[in-house]
Parts: sequence; structure tokens; C-alpha cells
Amino acid sequence: MEIIQTNIPGVLIIEPRVFKDSRGYFFESFSQREFDEKVTPILGHSIHFVQDNESMSSYGVMRGLHYQRMPYTQSKLVRCVKGAVLDVAVDIRKGSPTFGQHVAVELTEDNHRQFFIPRGFAHGFAVLSEIAVFQYKCDEFYHPEADGGINIKDESLGIDWRIPMEKAILSEKDLKHACLKDAVLDFDINDKLY
Repeated sequence: MEIIQTNIPGVLIIEPRVFKDSRGYFFESFSQREFDEKVTPILGHSIHFVQDNESMSSYGVMRGLHYQRMPYTQSKLVRCVKGAVLDVAVDIRKGSPTFGQHVAVELTEDNHRQFFIPRGFAHGFAVLSEIAVFQYKCDEFYHPEADGGINIKDESLGIDWRIPMEKAILSEKDLKHACLKDAVLDFDINDKLY
């Protein structure tokens, strides 16, 4: 796999080696050994995933921007196995030089890219295709009492979701999240998140 570093340290795009022939294709979607060899030196610590999730959504669905509060922060490794999504990570670590900045990457069933979002980031995606099946690995279990979120429509974030807002489909829960300037953020760039 190839690791592509983004403009925010620790936020990574991962491209697997895909073997194609007349029968179709094959690739290793995750190897803990290779992840440790290639990602751990960049992050400075290891990641151990404990939970896998999958969602299916139709065009215009926007999910996010989600995170879990301390002490249950999560890193995620995400990919789109059917269709296409625009996936976004927003730095919400107070005191970070990239606070409020984001990285956006298109993940599709054809490019097989994966996106690593470290702890201390809010995460969301918008479905660009008719249907999208989205999978993600988490390094902390889901704790509903630690749910947090930033409003996906927060214009101060400068995210081009590539979907007209009048066609966006959001949950009631996601519509109630505060904008970044009003959000209660309980972690700081100096906190040990791992």
C-alpha cells in the first residue's frame, strides 16, 4: 500500500496495490502488519482497531461531522466499497495550528482509496453516487454518551460538499449539531489522545 500524507499531519490517504486481470481484481484491504510498518512511524504510535461499521446511503445523504468526546476519542480508517463519497476530516483540537481546517478526499469503489482520520478530528461524508456502501474501522468502541458533532452546514469550515444543499439529506440529530465556533470541544492539541 502507498501512504499519501495530506496538508494536515496524521490525516492520511491510503492506496492499496490492486491486482487486476480478466477475472476481476484482488487487493488486501487491511493488514495490521503493513499498517504498523508504514503508518505507525508517521503517527508515532500504533493503532489497534476494535470495531468495524458499515452504512448504506443514497445520493445526497450527508453524515457527520461526528466525533467521540474524551476519554472515548476514535481514529477511523474508512473506505467506500460501492459507489462514491466525498469524505472529510476536520481538525477540532484546540490549539492546533490546523484547527478548523479540513481534508477532503473522494473515495470510490473504483479507486479503492482509504482515508485515515486520527483522534481529535470530526468526520463526515456526502454520497455522490446513486447508492454508496461505506465501511469504517474504529480504534475505540462506540459510546453513545460520548457522541459529539459539528454542524455539517457550518459555512465557516469552507467545505465544498459537491452536493446542492437543497438536495442534501441529513438526520435530525446531525442538523442539531452546533457550528465549530459554538461546539463544546473537550480535547486540546496537548492532550494525549492515545
